[in-house]
Amino acid sequence: MRILLFTGKGGVGKTTLAAATGAALAARGRKTLVVSTDPAHSLGDAFGRGLGAEPSEVDALLSAVQIDSRTLVDTTWHRLRAEVQSVLSGAGLDTLDAEELTVLPGVDELLALTEVRRLAEDGPWETIVVDCGPTAETLRLLALPEAFSGYLTRVFGRRVSDSVRRLGVHLDALRALLTEPSVTTVRLVLTPERVVVAEARRTLSSLALRGIAVDGLIANRLMPAPGFWRGGAGSWLRTRRAQQDAVLAELSAAGFTAVSRVEHRAVEPVGLPALLEIAAGLYGDGDPLAGDGTPVTPLLRVRPAPDGYTLRIAIPLARDTEVDLARVDDDLAITVDGFRRLIALPESLRPCRITGAESDADGLVVNLAGNRGRG
Repeated sequence: MRILLFTGKGGVGKTTLAAATGAALAARGRKTLVVSTDPAHSLGDAFGRGLGAEPSEVDALLSAVQIDSRTLVDTTWHRLRAEVQSVLSGAGLDTLDAEELTVLPGVDELLALTEVRRLAEDGPWETIVVDCGPTAETLRLLALPEAFSGYLTRVFGRRVSDSVRRLGVHLDALRALLTEPSVTTVRLVLTPERVVVAEARRTLSSLALRGIAVDGLIANRLMPAPGFWRGGAGSWLRTRRAQQDAVLAELSAAGFTAVSRVEHRAVEPVGLPALLEIAAGLYGDGDPLAGDGTPVTPLLRVRPAPDGYTLRIAIPLARDTEVDLARVDDDLAITVDGFRRLIALPESLRPCRITGAESDADGLVVNLAGNRGRG
């Protein structure tokens, strides 16, 4: 099983590229499901047909579905919420407090991600391509399993019902699925505009911080080369393409050297023939699941040092990136440009204290003094 998540800023064309990738995989003989978790639900528009909350066949080996998060909330969450409310009331909270605490933000997005996992485990598909929401929503979505798992542990401890306990186990399994690079990878879609360089780096940093692998960047809607065209149209195209080439050069200088490119089309691509044409330009005869070939680096690597250890955290950082480190019990709290994560330290590092940190081309290196008490 392989799961490929497409995300990017709203309007960059990620839905079209997710649909095109699904169509290409099916054309190569893989039984494929394309899933939309984007509230905008434009996947059906890309395929040129109506889609519902249950998978429907688009072609011989290709199916698609638009997950309705609100329906999942109405049909699934209310039962679990009632059990959690009962546990809270039994812990001494009054009814009003219990109701307030069980109205958790992000429940609908979490259930959408849960539905993707259910489809992956129960369905007949070899590959699932997910059209996620815009970048900010996707980053929040991918952080939810860990956040909810921590919430259950801190608030409920061991005094939980079987249903809540099963939710905790499920969340751990969901997080493991997302952070297994042989199964799940992210493809980041962008357009060649000035603002994308900083956003792409922030997105990659945040995903790396979650331990989620990115296997490719796609620059979409690249203006065709104007050649020897003359007149106002040719001049406009040359200027616009020059601006886009400058942005791509900036991306390359920032370390994003393997950026795939898709040219802008005059007509919106709708239906399988148009999607397969895009996929042919994007992947050629290659495997759409291969990504850019960049090896996935583990998030954490520990090495002994003369006075303790070094902990390397594989997060792409720019010179102006704001990073904050702190110890929280046996966890290392890392904040990168506003995105924060608690990372459980390996057991060998828990007695150590932080003595310094620096960054290089491969990420962040934290120096820890061994066996000198907690920092």
